[in-house]
Amino acid sequence: MTDPIGATLGVVGGGQLGRMLAEAASPLGVEVVVLDPTPDCPASPPAADQLVADFDDEDALAELAARADVVTYEIELADEDALDSLDAPVHPSPESLAITGDKLAEKRALADAGLPVPDFAEVHTESGLEDAFDALGSPLMLKARRGGYDGRGNAVVDSIAEAVDYFGDLSGLIAEELVDFERELSTIGVRGANGVDAFPVVENVHEEEILRETLAPAPGDDASRDAARDVALDVLDVLSGRGVFGIELFQRGDEILVNEIAPRPHNSGHYTIEGTRTSQFEQHVRAVLGLPLGSTELREPAAMANLLGTGESRPADLAGAADALAVTDAHLHWYGKREVRPLRKMGHVTATADSTDTARERAKSAVDALEFR
Repeated sequence: MTDPIGATLGVVGGGQLGRMLAEAASPLGVEVVVLDPTPDCPASPPAADQLVADFDDEDALAELAARADVVTYEIELADEDALDSLDAPVHPSPESLAITGDKLAEKRALADAGLPVPDFAEVHTESGLEDAFDALGSPLMLKARRGGYDGRGNAVVDSIAEAVDYFGDLSGLIAEELVDFERELSTIGVRGANGVDAFPVVENVHEEEILRETLAPAPGDDASRDAARDVALDVLDVLSGRGVFGIELFQRGDEILVNEIAPRPHNSGHYTIEGTRTSQFEQHVRAVLGLPLGSTELREPAAMANLLGTGESRPADLAGAADALAVTDAHLHWYGKREVRPLRKMGHVTATADSTDTARERAKSAVDALEFR
């Protein structure tokens, strides 16, 4: 594509990622149509239109493809086979979604390409899990191959009884060695029509397997950041199609291991809206439409803190936004979800400063000013 003005991007999924994609597309003259089963989904206000339908609804997907110059997706619940049959370009490719949507297929593809990954084993039965304990040690990380996110579908177990208690049926699982990592890193890789690039390598802080903070750039020496970037660029060779890819990594000493990949914008890249010259969302729009990529250069150190739901499930009523915005160089992003639930991602705050430490303090101060009534 040579000109974005008047183009239409179809997006499967209308959550917060779809919302921020639509916000980034609008200044480029690109209209966004989202497909999501939730009426008035978070992406619906900035999007030009919403098709209310399930992610695998073939008729709705065909309508989306008919209206769009390019189709993309912001959720792994998209159906790769249905996407592959559409009469419109789909980016990233459905093949990439098939790989990353199955944690076992993903690990095998990475290992076959010679990329560093934690040791792993396929699990279908109790005896298979026993073999995994023998091969990988105990405790180990046990994951559902499909559908897990924000820690759901993952469990650290040291016995068959614990695994059965968490998963019930042990079929369709992958066991991984429990990596004794020093820190969790990530980057947003990007493939455009004329090359690849990667955003700065960042450090992520998780609690209960849910991302709480991202620090950009990752503190420490250039050597570890450069090593992580090199691994991430190698990951892009395993995947196909244009777009951005969230690449999660472990640092264990001098070793960088690939944890998981998301073929879409990623929570750990939200800081790019204020922190880099081109956000991950604008970059994704540029990439999938075949437009020139923007600069991934960091403007200044930044930190992102997630705003997570607290208390019992209830209508979302946020207080303290004015106080949060009073924090120097703090930027609030509210996702427009109607219901708050424990640990649900409701928004985020990014802060910038002359150091990651100061940016982190500002982001934390802004998030601490917010509460759900």
